[in-house]
Amino acid sequence: MSFTNLTVLLGFLPLVLAVYCLLPLPQLRLLWLLAASLGGYAWSNRGEPLCLLLLLLDILFSYYMALLMTNQPSRARRYYRIAVGGTLGWLLLFKYAAAVVTAFNRTLPGLSLPVPGWTFPVGLSFYTFQVLSYLTDVYRGTIPAERSLVRYGTFVAMFPKLVSGPLARYGLLAPQLSRCQVRGEAVGLGLRRFLLGLAAKVLLADRLAGLWQAAGTIGYDSISTPLAWMALVGYSLQLYFDFWGYSLMAQGLGQMLGFSLPRNFDCPYLSRSMTEFWRRWHMTLGAWFRDYVYIPLGGSRRGRGMTARNLLIVWLLTGIWHGTGWNFLVWGLLLFLLIWAEKGAFGRFLGGHPRLARVYMTLAIPLSWLPFAAGSLGAAAVYFGRLFPLGGGAAGAFAGDYLKYGRSYGLLLLIGLVCATRLPERFYRRYRTRRWMLPLLLVLFALCLWQLARSGNDPFLYEQF
Repeated sequence: MSFTNLTVLLGFLPLVLAVYCLLPLPQLRLLWLLAASLGGYAWSNRGEPLCLLLLLLDILFSYYMALLMTNQPSRARRYYRIAVGGTLGWLLLFKYAAAVVTAFNRTLPGLSLPVPGWTFPVGLSFYTFQVLSYLTDVYRGTIPAERSLVRYGTFVAMFPKLVSGPLARYGLLAPQLSRCQVRGEAVGLGLRRFLLGLAAKVLLADRLAGLWQAAGTIGYDSISTPLAWMALVGYSLQLYFDFWGYSLMAQGLGQMLGFSLPRNFDCPYLSRSMTEFWRRWHMTLGAWFRDYVYIPLGGSRRGRGMTARNLLIVWLLTGIWHGTGWNFLVWGLLLFLLIWAEKGAFGRFLGGHPRLARVYMTLAIPLSWLPFAAGSLGAAAVYFGRLFPLGGGAAGAFAGDYLKYGRSYGLLLLIGLVCATRLPERFYRRYRTRRWMLPLLLVLFALCLWQLARSGNDPFLYEQF
């Protein structure tokens, strides 16, 4: 569900939180949270009953397979393979079947296989990865299989993190699911965090979206080079504040409910290398690939050749996880090449020249988002030609377009660049207990409501993945 939907924001969330806090027993709170999570997911996907059915099947299937692994250790390996294959199979079927069939039809003339037309279930990628981490941890003996279906179902379906994460491990949430504590101080701090995330999404990300949309409306081949760079920086900031804002809102809701969800961002745009950037961006996804793909493959323990292979697999899978187009595969490949280069002499050079590292990342970050943002390799190639118009007119067809859009978005871009640093976090930590902080956040909340009522609800970008 979208936290910026006014019905959810002003109806569903207050109702769920109020009932949750008033219930006297942890067991009742847990049942209410599970019912609210499943009910909210069903309501937000009304008209698509397959979404809820698939979520319930995933919960039941993985729950019983984990118990079988525990109760029959001699067959644990077989059950684990069946569990992973079944869980991953749903994701592969719904996310990639249409693309595979389309590719076959294009490759083999005369072949006309029917292309599946089903809707991709919202949140499937995220809760599939959380289920896979649970199954793997049970198989490894890191955690015991959960005996309570209610606790396990709540772990998978918990509404703050269901649609776009952060990816939480069961070992982290299991003790919290048993307690379901409600503390006044945690509710207040969670509310503050939620409002900050809402402001980042509505007042920054949604408004910055207009700049990238303007570049697309004009046409990538018709914008000037200054506007091309301005729009790409705007998209980079939009993507950050959209996803960071969601993560803050999810953490805040979790805190109000008595759960500590993992942090997902650590000022990634301050990084001095692409390796550091991906340790700070979508941190829970990076940790998931590290612990469940990279390290089991051998990590960096078997020489440079095997390290390169393992990194390549991780980044190609990361690209494929984000989407089915060739642009996502190329995006993952480009990131692999940059990160692999940084593991050698290039990385040592950057470490010894921090100012050049800043310049490098100032260019590398927005350029790395280009295949991701453009939607196709062809569009990305056209846009790249506007960024670096070698042998052509740098001004493009509309020489003054950057002045027009600079007047409309210049201040917003500047605010976004400042908010991408640690300054807002330091300011908040220093003054969060002051009496005027809550009224300030309520003013931001009122501005968000005004903006949502005026412009409507823009879906979170990562909901599509």
